[in-house]
Parts: sequence; structure tokens; C-alpha cells
Amino acid sequence: MPDLPNILWICTDQQRFDTIGALNNPHIRTPHLDRLCAEGVAFEHAFSQSPVCTPSRACFLTGRYPRTTRCRQNGAKIPDDELLITRMLADVGYDCGLVGKLHLSACDHQVEARIDDGYRVFHWSHHPNPDWPENAYIHWLEAQGQSWDQLYRRPPGGEPYPGVPAEFHQTTWCAEKTIEFLREDRDGPWLMSLNCFDPHHPFDPPREYLERYDPADVPAPSVREGEWEHKPIFQQIDHRGAYGGHGMSPINMSEERQRSIVAAYYAMVELIDAQVGRILQALEDAGQRDNTLVIFMSDHGEMLGDHGIFLKGPYFYDCAIRVPLILSWPGHFQAGLRRQALIELTDLAPTILDALGLEVPRRMQGRSFLDLCTEEAAQDEHRSQIYCEYYNAMTGHHGRDYATALRDQDYLVSVFHGIDAGEIYDLKADPGQHENLWSSPAHRDLKDHLIKRTFDALAFTLDPEPPRVGRY
Repeated sequence: MPDLPNILWICTDQQRFDTIGALNNPHIRTPHLDRLCAEGVAFEHAFSQSPVCTPSRACFLTGRYPRTTRCRQNGAKIPDDELLITRMLADVGYDCGLVGKLHLSACDHQVEARIDDGYRVFHWSHHPNPDWPENAYIHWLEAQGQSWDQLYRRPPGGEPYPGVPAEFHQTTWCAEKTIEFLREDRDGPWLMSLNCFDPHHPFDPPREYLERYDPADVPAPSVREGEWEHKPIFQQIDHRGAYGGHGMSPINMSEERQRSIVAAYYAMVELIDAQVGRILQALEDAGQRDNTLVIFMSDHGEMLGDHGIFLKGPYFYDCAIRVPLILSWPGHFQAGLRRQALIELTDLAPTILDALGLEVPRRMQGRSFLDLCTEEAAQDEHRSQIYCEYYNAMTGHHGRDYATALRDQDYLVSVFHGIDAGEIYDLKADPGQHENLWSSPAHRDLKDHLIKRTFDALAFTLDPEPPRVGRY
């Protein structure tokens, strides 16, 4: 099928929207992602439908909302009857491959159970640790004459962990396998899904990358003293320790230490950028760049100390759900455009199908934004609001953390179900989302209005299947 482009789909893990130099971060070095922005369309207001891996990934691979896919939690398994876009593309002749994590099913010291996902090549490595003998990254290290135990050994005496050398890093392995895949001989188009584990914690970039960042030169986390006291109980707990009080916390952590974590996070992104550059060069060397649709994105964000919290959990700040999204297809998509339209990751699968001239199935709930990629003069609008949810998606909060969120250009509202708690932020007056207006008497009418919209969203995101087949 010579008219269909190849697809290089790069999805990082836990990367915030504000981590690309060309997209307003002067502290980070991302020359290859900057180039990708110059060659394509960057969507600066793209949002995940969950701040947690499995629900988000199920969402953008099916074009359906987490509660619709029934894949609402980390540790659950996506139902066998869900249809991934990779399966759909394999059915029309794509040779599909994956390297890194998939995380549509439980990965707790067990191999991820797969549905009929369409991947012929499956180099699976949920994370770098050797928790499973099937971890393909560990096999690669051994083939390089390397030992995981030696590379990842912690220094004695509590000294800072130096990180794995870049040449043996899991991100580098993902790039190596991607380059191998695109160089294979084949008659039809291919899709390669690269899913590296970084910049996910534990914030351990290679030493040579970490040394490029002085913690004094990166921004400190954005927080107002005591702001968590006016937030739902789950955020108060996670301020004391991430993941329900058990993980890292800024309490008793100096500002210098917090900045050093930001620096490490930036260094991890810079390693990703370097490997993206290698892959783009390999595409050019193989004469395939012009016929390859490149997608760069992340599944969700990272708190990174903002609002007094690290990692992720039941909250919907921009740093948690707003992600980078860049699409580039030379000669087909516009170059150098930066769009401000509200985009959901549900919209990505139908957009890909639309770009390929394939039918978008009724079961998909996302909406194609192809016109924003192809028409420079297209009105920079797509959705009036984005929808997000967190339904007991992680362990750590005793199963009580159920919340639904809406965000438009003016307000962010989070409604916590089963308890009297929520959040409202005026995004014009408070873009950093620090002052919670939920209990403000002056904003009671606004609160009622936003709760009504949230309830409407719950109704309007019902599964469109099965269709009505008669009058009664």
C-alpha cells in the first residue's frame, strides 16, 4: 500500500507539557524536539484523560474514555474486546512493532497480558528493572556484555545515584530497536511505537547528562506555602508523601534538593531528545522521512514538586494532565505551527485514521483534529472543554479517590465523588492553579454551574456502543 505513510509513534512516560525548549522552556536543551516543532504542528494545550498510565494509554490507543474502555486503573487488564488502533492498522497492511512499555494490563512482577493488539514485533520492557525474565532490555544489556546489577548498583553510604551511562540506558535501547525496525525490508508501510520509561522517576539520568544542568539555574517548584491545606484530603496526604503518604515529599526537603530533582528530570528529557535525533537521522538516511508521520507525546505529566507534591495521583493540574504533542508529516502537515486549541488524547486515534483516509469507527469517542494539521488558516479551535477522570486508579488512597474533572480556557473544576470535596481554579486570574475556590461563598453560583457541566460530561461520555437498531 504505497500511498499510506509509515508512522513513528513516540510516547514518553510522565513527561510534562513544559519540557521542550521551543515551547517556552529556556532552561532545557531539546534541539531535536525543537526541530520537530519547526517541521510540524505543536499542540500546546493537549491533555491526557487520566493522570495515570494505564487509563491514559488505553484511552489514546482506542480513542475512547477510560471508563468506556473499562480500563480505569493501573493493575487492571484491558478487556479483550477493546480494539486498538494498531490492530486496525495491521488489518489494512501495516507492519506494527513496539519497543518499551505498553501498560494496558497489570505489570506487577508479571508479564503484561496482551489482547489482540496488532504488534508483530514486541520488544517489551515495562521498566528497566529485571523484575521479569521476559524484560527485553535486560536481554539486550546481557548481549552487550553488561550486568544490570553492576550498572544500577547504588553507591554505599547514601551517595547520589549516578545513573546508567547513556550508551546502556533503556531510552537508548528503545532507539536502537526502533532504528533496527525501520531498516527492515518490507513491501508495505510500518508503524513503530516507541515507549521509553523516562522521564519517569526515580530521576536517574546518565551522569554526563545530569552534569549539564546546574540546579541553581532551573526553576524551583511552583507552590504557595500552605496551599495544600485547602485542597482535598488526597493532596494533603500526598504532600506528606507521594502515592498515599508512602513516597517522596518536599517536607524537610531543601529548595536546592528540589531544584536538583528538576535538573535530573530535565536531563532525562535531554537524553530522550538525543535519541529522537538519532531516529530522525536514521529515517533520513533510509530515505523514509518524507513518507513518515512522526508523533511525539507523553501519556501524562509529573507534579515535580509543584503544589507541594511529587509524582502523580488524584489531581488534575496542568502539570499532571497537560502533555507535549507534536505531529510532523513533511508535505502533508503544516510546518512550524503552534496551536492553542484544546485537544484530548482521545482525539489522536481518529486523527490518525482520518489522515490515512480510513473510516473512523463509531465506537471511537475522540474527534479528529486533522484540519488543524493540514490547513494553516483553520480556526485554532477544536473542543470547548476537556474531560478527565480518576477512579481509584492507583493504590495508596484506600479506594476512596474517585474524581471527574473538566477544563476549558477559563476554569478547571475537579469533583470528588462520595465525599464533600472538590477544586475550582480561575485560569485567567490564577494560571498556576494555586487558589482553590471550591468553598468560596463568592463563587457559589460558579460552583453550581461547573458541577452541572461535570454531570453533563458524565452523561455525554457514555459508550456509543451498541447502536440503536430499532424504534423500540
